[in-house]
Amino acid sequence: MAAAHSLLYKNFQKHPGALVESATGIYLHTSDGRKILDATSGAAVACLGYDNKRVQQAVVDQLLSVPYCHPGFYKTQSAEDLADFLVQSTHGRMSKAVLCGSGSEAVEVALKLAKTHFSHLATPEPQRSHFIARVGAWHGATLGVLSLGDFKVRKEPFVSLLAQNASRVSACNTYRGLRPGEDDEAYVRRLAQELDDEFQRVGPHRVCAFVAETIGGSASGCAMPVRGYFRAVKAVCEKYGALLILDEVMCGMGRTGTLHAWEHDDVGVVPDMVVVGKGLGAGYAPISAVLLHARLVGSFQASGKGFAHGQTYMAHPQAAAAGLAVQHVIRDEKLLEQVRVMGGHLERGLKAALLSYPYVGDIRGRGLFWAVEFVKDKQSKVPFPPSLELHAKMHARGMAKGYEIALFNAGGGYDGYAGDHLLVCPPFIVTEDDVNDIVARTKKVVEDTIHELLAELRNFWLRGFESS
Repeated sequence: MAAAHSLLYKNFQKHPGALVESATGIYLHTSDGRKILDATSGAAVACLGYDNKRVQQAVVDQLLSVPYCHPGFYKTQSAEDLADFLVQSTHGRMSKAVLCGSGSEAVEVALKLAKTHFSHLATPEPQRSHFIARVGAWHGATLGVLSLGDFKVRKEPFVSLLAQNASRVSACNTYRGLRPGEDDEAYVRRLAQELDDEFQRVGPHRVCAFVAETIGGSASGCAMPVRGYFRAVKAVCEKYGALLILDEVMCGMGRTGTLHAWEHDDVGVVPDMVVVGKGLGAGYAPISAVLLHARLVGSFQASGKGFAHGQTYMAHPQAAAAGLAVQHVIRDEKLLEQVRVMGGHLERGLKAALLSYPYVGDIRGRGLFWAVEFVKDKQSKVPFPPSLELHAKMHARGMAKGYEIALFNAGGGYDGYAGDHLLVCPPFIVTEDDVNDIVARTKKVVEDTIHELLAELRNFWLRGFESS
């Protein structure tokens, strides 16, 4: 008999909670009898919930026809159809798609494509090998994109392994970045100038691309772009001939109310490349994609050269079938409208329930993609000490009996170490009653965790005072 817990988990000392035995709708059913409301869609993944029969049947049908074939030798209809759908979803603004597995993999492919573009130009620019990203970003876990990102607790153990061809500028985050008396226009000008200065510092003709999450993900907690910000940074990229790559692995594919987050009016630009994942396959299969602007595709084709990249499971037929079925469900059931309507209800509910609390600093997001940021002091925005692991305590309480709600927790939003927030990003199929339930359970988790934490701190201070 195999040893118990032979699977190596992220935490070497303990494994995750109870075994999930089944899943229906927006709920996970565990072996210890709990029914957990998944208010985070896993990690902004399971946008259709867990038992969509149409998607399940599409995967089964593909499994029975062509389960796999080598992507370098053959093509399959499911992969061709998904790529067509993705290109058409941009209304001609993107012209090709590369189908990958994970979000990390897709971001790495985007970096390689950017480098390939400059190598394949009529007058090649091989010196362009530097990438500029943003403070507090998370672009994935593989070594290439780990060098690009800035999620310190996941990056620092591997710094000695990383390439040194990336640097960072400030993120667009009005809660943490906007200065007293500064309006949005002045903030945008300052951030654009900072990016321009970084181009100059690095050497403007060494920069390959500026890479940014359209809306901040797990590390920054749904940091929202200011209107005009992306137009300003794209102008800087164009000034120096660099590319703009938008990472929508978490915020894209309908999560914020439009299929692509860059379609929102306050973004106002078409990127050179956009990376999508998570909600693309909704968890029914691992799939991600890179969408490329026609200008880049034209340079590749004119060069007569190939792309020096390939992976075994690229354009995987079952994954592509799942992704296409998911997108057809979102389209046919008008779920983008559902995201906008339920997203407004979720925003109002979270703000009414939590924003007045002295330890809730900010609630921000769009569609069904919201973050609650916690602070020790609301006026100064000083966070709780990271040693308290407040966000982890909240997640653990949510998973406990009597609460049964999965909330995505993260820390480091303040300086890479301190700062606590929760993400609330439920499946697109939630009803008004579901949203009300999510808000009520989230409020109970937050209230009870903070109450217990403050009681522990008071007892600690009291014991310290008495001993002195």
